[in-house]
Amino acid sequence: MTSHRKHLVRDLNHFITCYICKGYLIKPTTVTECLHTFCKSCIVQHFEDSNDCPKCGIQVHETNPLEMLRLDNTLEEVIFKLVPGLRENEQQQEIEFWRRNKVKESPDEDGPICKKARVDEDDDVKGDGDYHRSDPQIAICLDCLRNNGQMGENIVKGLMKKFIRCSTRVTVGTIKKFLSLKLKLPSSYELDVLCNGEIMGKDHTMEFIYMTRWRLRGENAYPMVLEYRPRIDFG
Repeated sequence: MTSHRKHLVRDLNHFITCYICKGYLIKPTTVTECLHTFCKSCIVQHFEDSNDCPKCGIQVHETNPLEMLRLDNTLEEVIFKLVPGLRENEQQQEIEFWRRNKVKESPDEDGPICKKARVDEDDDVKGDGDYHRSDPQIAICLDCLRNNGQMGENIVKGLMKKFIRCSTRVTVGTIKKFLSLKLKLPSSYELDVLCNGEIMGKDHTMEFIYMTRWRLRGENAYPMVLEYRPRIDFG
């Protein structure tokens, strides 16, 4: 009869804990250059100040190390199965985080949020009926960036209601479509969306921009400000 040896979770801690925070890996994210894995939030925050892997010191990327990150969903499921209650605990903490940071709705149109100005529920943006209402929400201010003499300034105007609230999963591409509809821009007209002066990629989500590009934290962190302008052709 074959005997089965029982392994304790602590025997596996070396493989399922984060080198940075020393806790269990949450949203395990692997650096493709060296295959070291960290919590997503830990490694993203680390790359704000360094382009090197915090474990082995290899340079991950010369300019944008975030491009070299990949989520490991399989490892995440393994960890949740190994550590009882970890999934539920993390989900509860995430809910509490967004509840604490949620900006209260204001009936004043000049306040931080306008109830009617929602990307995912606006009458002009039609979808398949799934508006991600159960997702964490984020408050955004959409400012028109004006440069004197820039082509397209007469077409691109400021929004009457520039404060919106949307799902953290909304992408920059969706924000561009929202702006085009609101500003009644020609279908061929291109916009750039910027955060802290940096042009954002169309597939960047609001959560990604908030975690990696938006510099303000604490009481001044909301709403997150995104600027838009006519696309500049450098060619």
